[in-house]
Amino acid sequence: MKTARLNRLFNPKTKRCFDVALDHGFFNESSFLAGIENLPLAIEKLVQAAPDAIQLTVGQAPHLQSLPFRGKPALVLRTDVANVYARHLPGFLFSRMLQEPVLQAVRLDATCVVVNLLRLPDQPELTDQCIQNILALKPQCDHYGMPLMVEPLVFRPNVSAGGYEVDGDPVKIIPLVRQAVELGADIIKADPTDDVTVYHRVIETAGGVPVLVRGGSKAPELELLERTAALMGQGASGIVYGRNIIQHPNPAGITRALMAVVHQGATPAEALRLLK
Repeated sequence: MKTARLNRLFNPKTKRCFDVALDHGFFNESSFLAGIENLPLAIEKLVQAAPDAIQLTVGQAPHLQSLPFRGKPALVLRTDVANVYARHLPGFLFSRMLQEPVLQAVRLDATCVVVNLLRLPDQPELTDQCIQNILALKPQCDHYGMPLMVEPLVFRPNVSAGGYEVDGDPVKIIPLVRQAVELGADIIKADPTDDVTVYHRVIETAGGVPVLVRGGSKAPELELLERTAALMGQGASGIVYGRNIIQHPNPAGITRALMAVVHQGATPAEALRLLK
């Protein structure tokens, strides 16, 4: 039953979720490893700050699930691996899914699985691979009662952006979010729009499916907190932040500050004082 797992993923009082993404090692990019070179230690530090969930791969999830106490963050399991994040794109792009991904998630006691829906300029074959992955995952998730999180990601042209850079144009984000919903997503994990004040349009097109906002590129503390507060005000159901957490000098501290914004309605200034 998906409801039982969703209840473990979302805070019961606020109905919001703060998911910390630590699955970056899946993608074979050396720059992504900063802050998680020692992943078991990174997990232990984050668990102390008590985010709602931690997003991990099948190879690293046991570090979280083997911790011997109740009440630890829920596991969100990454099900696909891609090679689209390099500064110079390779000649062949792929997005490959695990074998029996939902059974592996059940064995690991995950509360949710996550899969990409990628849109890169002039790369329709890659989007097709992602759609095939989602089409294969959806009936498995329904059968085993596993919530399906789809991550619609619009990339800017590699030649102009110089590598993994998302496109915050709502004209591109909104239809891809809608496609993810139409394909059966139980949760959407989407990028913020360049103009945060229009993010309610992303929420609207999701049609009641909760939208968690990705953190994107690293940002200064106050900017990050202000953006998070604005997104919550636009109707987002939570956040999924990675590098802004794991590459921060105080990962547990910034987690607690962001948790205050997401769950307690703290202002950015109040949250910043918690961090300091």
